[in-house]
Amino acid sequence: MPISKDVTVASAAASTAVGARPRPGGRGRARRRETLTDLAMMAPPLILVLGLIVVPIGIAGYLSFTDWDGFTTPPHMVGFHNYIRLTHDPAVRHAAFVTLLITVVGTVACNVLGLGVALLLNRNTRLNALLRVLVFYPYVVGAVILGFLWSSILGTNGAVNAVLGARHALPFLSDPTWATATVICVIVWSSFGVNVVLYLAGLQTVPDMVVEAAKIDGASAWQTFWRVKLPMLAPTVTVNVVLVVIGLLRVYELILALTAGGPAGQTQSFVYNILTSSFDNTQLGYGAAQSIVLMVAIIAATVGITAARRRAEQAVAA
Repeated sequence: MPISKDVTVASAAASTAVGARPRPGGRGRARRRETLTDLAMMAPPLILVLGLIVVPIGIAGYLSFTDWDGFTTPPHMVGFHNYIRLTHDPAVRHAAFVTLLITVVGTVACNVLGLGVALLLNRNTRLNALLRVLVFYPYVVGAVILGFLWSSILGTNGAVNAVLGARHALPFLSDPTWATATVICVIVWSSFGVNVVLYLAGLQTVPDMVVEAAKIDGASAWQTFWRVKLPMLAPTVTVNVVLVVIGLLRVYELILALTAGGPAGQTQSFVYNILTSSFDNTQLGYGAAQSIVLMVAIIAATVGITAARRRAEQAVAA
């Protein structure tokens, strides 16, 4: 009898195990269900990327090989004529120079000022909280509003020249050199607030124990910053540089409201020239070619900065 009971129990357990075994097609259906769920969740962002980025880039790339004026249909193909033309266009060369000048000077100024102000406002006090808001506020306000505001302050009949009088009036926006310098200063003033916020966030990640250890070892404030804080802020510096470069290469609204590209087109940026060519001169094909060149320049700058940062990290690690 005991043997028969053991046999009965073993056979019951075996039948239970066989019954619990999943069906051959169950796993496949579960995987297909998970795949469909993933695709459904990814569909909205993919549609947005395709509709707002990929498709417009494709259309711009197509139009860059035409001489389309926005009205004639179908566009007439001209090959690489637009790309060859922009290499000889003095307006494009000047706009590229102005944009490069704004980008280089603005990137250095925004990051130096942003990091310096972040170091000053790193302590959590009520005054520093208020100053952080004031520093960041210009970044929140629209570029067009800031442009008109500074135009009313620094214009020929603006508030500053009204105070100085006709004899001592300064050509902030009427002289080419002064206007370029004014545009750069206003752009930096309106942009570096976001760099302050990012650098403050980066400084919060620096361990206090490391800073205290450096001070105990006799390091000065400058040595502590240069040897301890700045290396730990390297990823934040890279992010700030990339964001500022991309933003300054695309600067347009503030220049439109501040100088309208003047005097005599001396402060026209590359994007400003693209829109002028496309809509004022009804040369959408030529403007599309310039936009493709600008897109390639932005991608190249971003990849170059990121690659330089990686090489620096590898050199330090070695």
